[in-house]
Amino acid sequence: MRDISWMTYVMLILASYRLTHLIVFDKITEFIRKPFMKQVQVETNHGMVTKEVPKSMFGYLLKCYWCAGVWSAIILGGGYLLFPRVTFVIILIFSIAGGQSIIETFVGVNIKKVDYYAEKEKKE
Repeated sequence: MRDISWMTYVMLILASYRLTHLIVFDKITEFIRKPFMKQVQVETNHGMVTKEVPKSMFGYLLKCYWCAGVWSAIILGGGYLLFPRVTFVIILIFSIAGGQSIIETFVGVNIKKVDYYAEKEKKE
């Protein structure tokens, strides 16, 4: 078994995070998920709501963050162990994007908090 440095391990985690997010949530991959989804009317306390649910087990794989995360980790980790030179470039790109998205989320949430508290202070 090949030894993996802590830096490579962190990069694999970030790359897997970003690939999973790309598969499950991003608009750019919606065309991949769409054939495996169906629209269902669900009654809630607020009335009827249209909800998108998977049609098949493959649909669950594409819509479930935990499921897609396992397969992303298998693909990236296995790819790195089998073809380290080629896969490392992909891992590098996805890990940079994953780290950036985490930072962007953190900054965005904190900007909203600052705005919220500034607005609250104005009202008082």
